[in-house]
Amino acid sequence: MGTEVAMVDEFPFPTQITTVKPLSLLGHDIEIHFLQIKFTAIGVYLDPEIVGHLHKWKGKSGKELGEDDDFFDALISAPVEKFLRIVVIKEIKGSQYGVQLESAVRDRLAADDKYEEEEELALEKIVEFFQSKYFKKGSVITFHFPAATNTAEIVFSTEGKDDSKIKLENGNVVEMLKKWYLGGSRGVSPTTITSLAENLSAELSK
Repeated sequence: MGTEVAMVDEFPFPTQITTVKPLSLLGHDIEIHFLQIKFTAIGVYLDPEIVGHLHKWKGKSGKELGEDDDFFDALISAPVEKFLRIVVIKEIKGSQYGVQLESAVRDRLAADDKYEEEEELALEKIVEFFQSKYFKKGSVITFHFPAATNTAEIVFSTEGKDDSKIKLENGNVVEMLKKWYLGGSRGVSPTTITSLAENLSAELSK
């Protein structure tokens, strides 16, 4: 099982990875920006136990789930391990990615009235982390969200350099990072959300 891969654009994504325990690739596609520029390839890995937290939606089609933000809120808040693997397609400076992430998360926090000094400091930490990086094609960013704590570990890997990592412990920022990639109609890649909805619909029907 661990050797099987799914191709996203030209990049292979293992269908299963193991962090603390085996996680399954349940959603994948690309993030496209204006002018149809392919930006990143995205893989969403979830503990298969997540299905037990979503039984309320059993019998719904992928299309129905894809349009139901309550479903994705339940997915985000489910106390199971989540892992995002993001592969760079379009070369950019890490600072551009960091600022884009900061802006999206800050706007969401402000809209929910959760943007205070602690959140600002956590976002500055993200911007600083990516500031000196260069996103060559094929570079990998991973977000690991453990089951037991509302924290995140971000790792950046690129050819010829040691991995860099930071840990985020601000729960509000961590929640909005999940929503940036997993937030249903609010997610950054609608096609990845559709893929996730279709695969979870199939899992729920078993």
